Amino acid sequence: MTKFDEDYWQERWENQATGWDIGYPSTPLISYFEDTRDRLSADSKILIPGSGNAYEGEVLLKMGFANTYLLDIAEMALDNVKKRFPEVPEDRLIHGDFFDHQGKYDCIVEQTFFCALDPSLREKYAEKMLELLKPGGILMGVLFDDKLFTDHPPFGGNKETYLPHFEGKFEILHFERCQNSIKPRAGRELFIELRKPAGV
Repeated sequence: MTKFDEDYWQERWENQATGWDIGYPSTPLISYFEDTRDRLSADSKILIPGSGNAYEGEVLLKMGFANTYLLDIAEMALDNVKKRFPEVPEDRLIHGDFFDHQGKYDCIVEQTFFCALDPSLREKYAEKMLELLKPGGILMGVLFDDKLFTDHPPFGGNKETYLPHFEGKFEILHFERCQNSIKPRAGRELFIELRKPAGV
């Protein structure tokens, strides 16, 4: 199997092979941000791993969530963000591997990053999310609810295959079919909202 490392993703960006990029903020995520504006404080620390063009990150920063951090393994993805949204503070752009990243966050935004990873890493992903979240912190976002591909990203699956990686680790607040997906993804996305237990 191909090694989906930094070189792989950098090449995808250089060749504009970014079919996952919808070109604007994802409806389910923006709706969540708007609905939870009062639950997240202005100083909440937010991470978007595998941020790509980070349209959602731009929205969060413009909403006043100044401690929003964008993490991507491909440097070109972050360069694109700087060109499109030059107001983003340099220290909010992190070039690195998610599994090497250190920090503590109140909220982590999942925008199909889980499905970009080799399925063999899904348990490791769940453990890393626990490590990065503060007690009571939230992992929220969307996962593909679709078979997709087995030999290259995005890798698919469904609630039944995904849920075992999170049960017993997180409080499952929502893990269900999206009701407000964009038209091309209608019926093909799961919305998740998972909370790290306070005592962990």
